[in-house]
Amino acid sequence: MPTNFTVVPVEDEAPSSSNATSSPEAKPASLGQIFERSRPEATEDNQQGAETENDDGQKESTPFLSSDNCSEPDYDGKNMALFEEEMDRAPMVSSLLSRLANYTNLTQGVREHEEYEDGVRKVTVTVPPMGTFIGVYLPCMQNILGVILFIRLAWIVGTAGILGSFAIVSMCCICTLLTTISMSAIATNGVVPAGGSYYMISRSLGPEFGGAVGLCFYLGTTFAGSMYILGTIEILLTYIVPDTRVFEAENKEDEAAALANNMRLFGSGCLLIMALVVFVGVKYVNKLALVFLSCVILSILATYAGVIKTLVEPPEVNVCLLGNRSLKNDMFEACSKEQTVENMTVRTQLWSLFCPNDTCDEYFKLNNLTEIRAIPGLLSGVIKDNLWGDYGPAGTFLEKKTLLSAPVKYMPKEINRPYVFNDMTTYFTLLVGIYFPSVTGIMAGSNRSGDLRDAQKSIPVGTIMAILTTSFIYISCVVFFGACVEGVVLRDKFGDSIGKIPVIGILAWPSPWVIVIGSFFSCCGAGLQSLTGAPRLLQAIARDGIIPFLQVFGHGKSNGEPTWALLLTVGICEIGILIASLDAVAPILSMFFLMCYLFVNLACAVQTLLRTPNWRPRFKFYHWTLSFLGMSLCLSLMFVSSWYYALVAMVIAGCIYKYIEYRGAEKEWGDGIRGLSLNAARYALIRLEETPLHTKNWRPQLLVLCKPDSNLAVKHPRLLSFTSQLKAGKGLTIVCSVLQGSYMTRGQQIKTVEKNLKAAMVSEKTKGFHQVVASSNLRDGFSVLIQSAGLGGMKHNAVLMAWPAAWQQAREPGSRKNFIETVRETTSAHQALLVAKNIDQFPDNSERLKEGTIDVWWIVHDGGLLMLLPFLLRQHKVWRKCRMRIFTVAQMDDNSIQMKKDLQMFLYHLRIDAVVEVVEMHDSDISAFTYEKTLVMEQRSQMLKQMQLSRTEREREIQSITDVSRGSIKRKKPSPFKAPYQIHPVTIPYIPAAEAQLIHDRNTASHSEKTTNLPPPDKVHMTWTKDKLISERAKHKESMPVKDMFNMRPEWENLNQSNVRRMHTAVKLNDVVVKKSKNSQLVLLNMPGPPKNKKGDENYMEFLEALTEGLNRVLLVRGGGREVITIYS
Repeated sequence: MPTNFTVVPVEDEAPSSSNATSSPEAKPASLGQIFERSRPEATEDNQQGAETENDDGQKESTPFLSSDNCSEPDYDGKNMALFEEEMDRAPMVSSLLSRLANYTNLTQGVREHEEYEDGVRKVTVTVPPMGTFIGVYLPCMQNILGVILFIRLAWIVGTAGILGSFAIVSMCCICTLLTTISMSAIATNGVVPAGGSYYMISRSLGPEFGGAVGLCFYLGTTFAGSMYILGTIEILLTYIVPDTRVFEAENKEDEAAALANNMRLFGSGCLLIMALVVFVGVKYVNKLALVFLSCVILSILATYAGVIKTLVEPPEVNVCLLGNRSLKNDMFEACSKEQTVENMTVRTQLWSLFCPNDTCDEYFKLNNLTEIRAIPGLLSGVIKDNLWGDYGPAGTFLEKKTLLSAPVKYMPKEINRPYVFNDMTTYFTLLVGIYFPSVTGIMAGSNRSGDLRDAQKSIPVGTIMAILTTSFIYISCVVFFGACVEGVVLRDKFGDSIGKIPVIGILAWPSPWVIVIGSFFSCCGAGLQSLTGAPRLLQAIARDGIIPFLQVFGHGKSNGEPTWALLLTVGICEIGILIASLDAVAPILSMFFLMCYLFVNLACAVQTLLRTPNWRPRFKFYHWTLSFLGMSLCLSLMFVSSWYYALVAMVIAGCIYKYIEYRGAEKEWGDGIRGLSLNAARYALIRLEETPLHTKNWRPQLLVLCKPDSNLAVKHPRLLSFTSQLKAGKGLTIVCSVLQGSYMTRGQQIKTVEKNLKAAMVSEKTKGFHQVVASSNLRDGFSVLIQSAGLGGMKHNAVLMAWPAAWQQAREPGSRKNFIETVRETTSAHQALLVAKNIDQFPDNSERLKEGTIDVWWIVHDGGLLMLLPFLLRQHKVWRKCRMRIFTVAQMDDNSIQMKKDLQMFLYHLRIDAVVEVVEMHDSDISAFTYEKTLVMEQRSQMLKQMQLSRTEREREIQSITDVSRGSIKRKKPSPFKAPYQIHPVTIPYIPAAEAQLIHDRNTASHSEKTTNLPPPDKVHMTWTKDKLISERAKHKESMPVKDMFNMRPEWENLNQSNVRRMHTAVKLNDVVVKKSKNSQLVLLNMPGPPKNKKGDENYMEFLEALTEGLNRVLLVRGGGREVITIYS
């Protein structure tokens, strides 16, 4: 449960107190707000309420607020000196309790509006006046007992029988009782403000479930208003003033349509009048509530009195039967075919009804008329006849089965005869849906929790007692109706056979009008209550802000009356009235109420099973099995009542849930679903770790190494785009960054980078987690992430990073070493490595590649990752239209034709569609270009080894080099391979392809260019000594301007032959790749591993550069040493 609850400050000065309570939109305050408001020195800056923003910009609930603005520490003496530094953020318990003593709960609901309309604002409410009986028991009784009891329960008993009705009543009452037990546990686990079930569900199951079920509860309450209004109009037009009907049927076939039109007309007028009453002032509704409740109680007492009276003197009400068929007695006076008038035997009115135009009804001629008592009484034994149900299709006759009648072979259309027919097809499940609204209303007590003296005691006791009382009333009525009333009368829904009097009315004592008037006012009161409660429920949902398009309904009049919500409620209620049938509307609202009760039980079961520390309800008589049973019963009743209505209700709730999840405001209420997710995640992680992962389940779980730029933003956002394209939201993605330094000094920067990472992931639609660590150096940070990122079975198995394009530049001298060590570490950890070169040129998620190919250069087999990655990429809409090509290299001894066939068959078994091509690479002599490229590489490596002097020595020697090297040889033609390391002001020498000033020595060749703008000395990263430079110049004083290829061969012979071979492979393979795949959208290459001897690290990057030179988008792939793709199913 959340820590927020509604409070109002009580001060000595009336104006301030009035202001504090006058706002109709006052939000619940936390303990921290209370604590801060009571400080005399508190300013507006430190009174931000219970919702404070964390570093991610999300609002979170905090129990206390920081009190940094206090001028003096809030403690006395030296007893608490140990906690002196804690006083700025955590108050002393004694001071908190003393401040809480000056606050009390603000009364909720309509009482606020009554006070506003009366012009009197109560400043202090010391003790809410209502106890269990007045505050919970009677409101629940009034909401539960209603229209179904008076105008449908007798018909249900006659149709379903006593046993069937007992089953219906028992199922519904048990369902509400179990729901009440769950609701009591939730309601006593903290303060429940206005909103009732919506508040309990949303704070227990989260805003998504809360919003969905809250709207379902709102729709149920609104349609309940429609049902009560339809019940009011039915009583009015059928029993009180039937002559006021506007639409009259010209023939018997049109009677149903005329009745429906009258219901629509009068129902709309009644709805308009009730809406005006609610709009003018709910205080009138509240003042009339006692009158409406009195009508209900008097009607029930009159019914019991009539049952007792049947023991002594049953009512003199008879039913006329033709054979065994019931007849409408409003169309004739005497129940006989003939009667004696002035000593003369004459035919009765029945002959004109059954024998028009001298053509008599055959059934009328063959059967006699019988008159029986409508209410034989408790001791008559009629209970035996009413034990079992009597279901039938629409239009069938109401018959007394125990009476014999002459059968008729031919049954003509009898609609014009005065028979009593079934107006609708009846079956058990239909009756369940019609009856269930009669047991709703159990939330009335929880909605008034702020008005109760002891809500945590009154709500469980009052609600359970109300349910037990109403259950006894319903069950006793079922038994009494079945034991006192004839079956044909019970099945007569509108009392046509007893003179248009409700069945329960002829049983009541002293007069049927007690039931008629009492049920009429009961329905009116229930309709007004629905039109009063539904808008406030919608207003509570709108003010929570979880559904953006409903925010307009959170506003209202100056006193907080939900005007806009009332208008919407009236519109929805009119839809129910236009249905014009109480029996059709009842199952609709049953669905919505059952959905609400289902989630109340679910909320209690989840909280109980999770055993969260905050779950401490004062109501102890609950168990998760009872909640689960109630939830199952609610779900069963939904589908029993109407499976299609149940599906519609669930679809509506599901759509609202997904909408809130997609567009709703982010709320963190400490709900149980989050705890359930944590438990499920823990269980799944433990299960994942128990068994090793099978090859069929392997997918790249990526650890993405992102580098922040100087502004702490993501340097390569396209890396996240590529991640989302590769993953498509599946599997694990961890986006990480490393900041150099300690967490204590760079804590704020870490939070900024985390915020930027999260924003970039949202922008690039990358689903996953983000993590930023601080480390003394980047290498150690990468190592920590590679080793420890992830949890349990959800650990990464592949690392994705961008190619360090700045490794040749002096400003990032450590990037080469960090990259190579990362390669080594992933290899040692048996993790795959994906290196994206030219990542900024990769397509983003909004691009659509219309054509092109994804080329895979399969040089060595390292688990099949090269095959799997293009397949995964082509699942994304960016790469979907690209074709896949696989190239493999054949040597001299290989059969290229057979290799192609084998590879095609292998791809066929892998279910991968790709074009296969085998490239033959024959042995050839190493070219002069390869030798020269190797020479340049080794010369650069020698230079890098000499960059070890201190900064002071560099500054001193730079000046010497500058003075001596003014006349250095200038290059006539730039080299195709650019030397990255430069001396300022002396430039690192370049070795051209055809002409160069070669210096063959154990160190390097050197020539310098004349520079005009001298950078600061601290930018230099290489030094030569003055003596060394002079000796080299003297040695080559008479060197030739250009050397041909043959004269250069002695220098090539001194090169490391291993490096020459590696460079030869890189250059030759690059030529083939560029020739075949220069215009492809993406090239995937096997990434060679770094040398085992770290002495060759400086050459490794050169080999990779030579391998990928001239290609636009390259993904270097290095497998993790395990098979990731299989041909088996």
